[in-house]
Amino acid sequence: MDPKKRIEEIDAAMLEPTFWADKDRAQALLKERAELIARAEGGGAHERGPAVISILAGAGGDDAEDFVGMLFRMYQGYAAEKGWVTTFLDENSNDHGGYRNVTFEVTGKGAYGRLRHEAGVHRLVRISPFNAQGKRQTSFALVEVLPVLTKDDAVDMRTEDLDMSFARSGGAGGQNVNKRETAVRIVHTPTGLSVHVSSERSQAANRDRALALLKAKLWERERERQEKEKRGMSLAATTAIEWGSQIRSYTIHPYKLVKDHRTDTEHHNPDAVFQGDLDMFIDAQSKEELQ
Repeated sequence: MDPKKRIEEIDAAMLEPTFWADKDRAQALLKERAELIARAEGGGAHERGPAVISILAGAGGDDAEDFVGMLFRMYQGYAAEKGWVTTFLDENSNDHGGYRNVTFEVTGKGAYGRLRHEAGVHRLVRISPFNAQGKRQTSFALVEVLPVLTKDDAVDMRTEDLDMSFARSGGAGGQNVNKRETAVRIVHTPTGLSVHVSSERSQAANRDRALALLKAKLWERERERQEKEKRGMSLAATTAIEWGSQIRSYTIHPYKLVKDHRTDTEHHNPDAVFQGDLDMFIDAQSKEELQ
């Protein structure tokens, strides 16, 4: 059957007053509808493919940069539990073991389909290890999740719109620490979107990775624009990495609680969450999108 016709049939069934009489059937139809739409929009391949995650420190100084490291290790733990492979792409670390930003790729079946639900601002509340007076500190970090594009994905990215610069590679991903400028940074001037890659040993390899990553950012931006347009919403140029915009809060003091504000899902063991126990949050958000 034609996918569009099947979607229309399911839409018609959803309008029936008895649609939710059989909850299992209703959920199965909603799941089928979501999969059909994903395939129709070319999203099916993305859902099953790898994910590229960038974590950026927001408000909170050293605590925010430490929080980025905590989230980085959390996703590494989640990936390991799923049998996925994590590949480092770039970092901007500080002197305390934290990161101003870090980018890595997670490869495994369904990685993007699961991890895309983690995109957004994350908030941490704890007694700051960087405060001599032992005061409570609130810090923020932004998680960006991008798919790895396929050959069928069309992205309008003109060479004349790219500002490319080079620097020395270094740190955990730049074992080739030398005088050659192998790290690549590219800025898409019309949108201000930028990427930085330093993991490869050659400038050309880093450039190719950076171009692919920038294309994915532009693709995701356009997808988000279309989605918000359907909902009658405007697409903000940037996401404020601060209070009021968080999707999830991790509270370690004065009590222990991790709460996802989109679904009200709660976990009372932050240590387990930071080790990668994320399925309950991801499953809840997945169900929310089907309703």
